[in-house]
This record gives sequence, structure tokens and C-alpha cells, in this order.
Amino acid sequence: MINIVLFGKPGAGKGTQAEFLKEKYNLTHLSTGDIFRFNIKNDTDLGKLAKTYMDKGDLVPDEITIQMLQSEVDKNPHSSGFLFDGFPRTLAQAAALDQFLESKGQSITATVALEADDNILVARLLERGKTSGRPDDQDEEKIRNRYDEYNQKTAPLMHYYQDQGKFYAVDGIGTIEEVTARLTLVFDQL
Repeated sequence: MINIVLFGKPGAGKGTQAEFLKEKYNLTHLSTGDIFRFNIKNDTDLGKLAKTYMDKGDLVPDEITIQMLQSEVDKNPHSSGFLFDGFPRTLAQAAALDQFLESKGQSITATVALEADDNILVARLLERGKTSGRPDDQDEEKIRNRYDEYNQKTAPLMHYYQDQGKFYAVDGIGTIEEVTARLTLVFDQL
């Protein structure tokens, strides 16, 4: 079983690349953003709670995120592997994910970070916000707040996974095909 964590700031192309990677490597794609939106759309208790944080551009607290993610993993008991998109985002989430996977006899195979300049990513998100209907993609201040949160809470995960020999950085700037080719080189080594 292969379990990959796909990192990158909002707008780095994780969702776009995940669509290709899940097909090519037969992985179950678990996007915390999609999981949050599903719970919000269906007005679940966890969805209502997550929305209060997302609307401010803040990260959803660990305990809420972890509950949603564990539920999704449990819904896919026959998966040949998972592609975690947007999770973990904090050291506490990484430890919780490790413990959860260990309880199922699994572990993280690798973490792959799509790296890109903040200004390029802000422009991407503002453009996406014109059609996505997502309020967190339509306000540059909220976007930059998400990046500050990422830098403070998520960036330290790089060291966590580097120490385990499981971290790979990939340039996320270029055409979709160019970034996909770079990711494929990494995935094929795993």
C-alpha cells in the first residue's frame, strides 16, 4: 500500500495534480477541502463548525479535521493507497495521522510538496475565486492569512518528514503537464 501526503499552499495545484496521480497510481484521493465542502454542503455538525473557521481564512482545528479524515479512510477499506491532499497541516495532525495509520498496519510512504511563489499563487486563487464561488478565494487578505497560517503551522512538517527520509520538493510552476511530469519522476521512485 502506498500512502502519499501532497503538500502545497492554497493554489499550488494540489487538486489538479491529485486528479492525475490518483488515476495513474490507483490511489484514493482524500482532499480535506473537498471533505470540508461536502460536510458544509450537507450541513453536518462538523461542517457547520469547520465553516466558521474557513470563512475567516483560518485553518480548521485539528480535532475536527482528524475526525473527518478518519471517517473518510474508514469508508475506503479496500483502497490500494491514499493520496492525502491538504492533510496533515500541523505537527499534531501528522502525529495523529501516523498513529491512525499505524492502528491499521499502514504508514506514510512519502510526502511531496508543490512549491511556488506566493505572489503567483495569490493571482491563481483570485482568478479561481471568480468562478469557484469560494469566499476564501476572493479576498487577497484572507488568502495571505492562509499563507501565514501555512508558514507558521504547515511548513514545520517539512522537517518532520525530512527527518524520516520521506520528503520530496517539486517545482509547482509551469504548465499542468510540466508539473505532472516532475511529480511522476518522484512517484515512480517510491
